[in-house]
Parts: sequence; C-alpha cells; structure tokens
Amino acid sequence: MNDNKKILLAIIYFVLSAIITWWFVDVCPLYSSMQQKLLSTGIAGAKWSIQIAAAFFFLKNIKWDFIKNIGSTCLAGSVILLPYAIAASFLNYNSATFFLLSLIIAVVVMIVLYFLNVRTTGISLKWFWGWILCLAIAITLQLTVVFSVIKF
Repeated sequence: MNDNKKILLAIIYFVLSAIITWWFVDVCPLYSSMQQKLLSTGIAGAKWSIQIAAAFFFLKNIKWDFIKNIGSTCLAGSVILLPYAIAASFLNYNSATFFLLSLIIAVVVMIVLYFLNVRTTGISLKWFWGWILCLAIAITLQLTVVFSVIKF
C-alpha cells in the first residue's frame, strides 16, 4: 500500500473516531458543561496527537504504517463507544455504569490493539509503553481536571 493511501486511511480513521468520541461525550449526562466536554475530548485526542508527532520525528520510513495502524486502533476503541451513544441518543438510556463499562472495554481493546500494532510494525516496545504512559496521564487528567473525582 502506498503512502498516499495510508495517509488517507489514517485521516479517515482519526476523523471518524473524533466524531464518534464527541457523540459519546456529548450525550453523557455526567458532563455538566460544554467546557468539560471539550476538555475531555481534548485530553483524549492529545494522547493520539503525541504519538503521531513522535512518529514524524522518530519513524522515518514506517511512520505512515504506524500512524495508519494506530488510527485503526483509535477507531476500534471509538466504535466500542457507539452502543452507549446510540442508546443514550435514541433510547434515552444513559446510565453511568453503561458509560463507564463502555470506556473500560474500549480502553482494554485499544491497549491490546496498540500492542499488536507495535509488534506488527516491528518497532520497539518503548512505543507501547510510551502510549501506556500517555493513557495513564490522560486517565489521571480526566479523573482530576474533568470530573474532580481525585483531588490532589
């Protein structure tokens, strides 16, 4: 597959993921303001942006393979959020438990897929651990800054 196709697929994957993730956040009653929703989705997007930027700096010849692969990982995680978004939008079913379970399942699936993408691409496992660090920081920011569940 040529780089132009990889670039196009990566863009499609990340745009669809952003749309689905926004929908998921927008229909959840746990968010009390637009600012909170924007902050939450910004944090979610930042961990992917960091990985994309790192790929540009450090993965010369295989950067588009890697970016396309993590784009598909991101999209897979977002697709897992669709049942909640659909249920909350059309069935008026938006329990906090359903929201949290959707998030947990999405994160677990993305962790597995990200690991497999790192292995498939043949890059160092440091990339996986770097993403896990970004994920841990993102979760901490969600719990402290967005939801104030944890206070320091």
